[in-house]
Amino acid sequence: MKKRTMLSTAGAVGAISLTASYFLKDKSNREKLKQGVRKVPGKLGMGSNDETFEDAGAPDQSGDKDLAQFENAKMVSEGSQFGVQYYNEHKNNNEIENQQK
Repeated sequence: MKKRTMLSTAGAVGAISLTASYFLKDKSNREKLKQGVRKVPGKLGMGSNDETFEDAGAPDQSGDKDLAQFENAKMVSEGSQFGVQYYNEHKNNNEIENQQK
């Protein structure tokens, strides 16, 4: 029984990969796929990582008043500094990299 399932799965994977390689051999199709993949986070309602990262650096100063932001501000007010320290380290590393370029 397991042998049959394995062979079926291998056949399906092979068929999908052949179809994908045929479709993606054309450069315009590859570009369309890349553009489509880039749009997925916006369609799923995910914010940009830069915006989320900036909000994490100063959670009580954000204009966004959702529940997650409220919880972050509450943790910082209780003494948690992990998010703020991470933000500062990341920001400093980016500034150093930009100066070296």
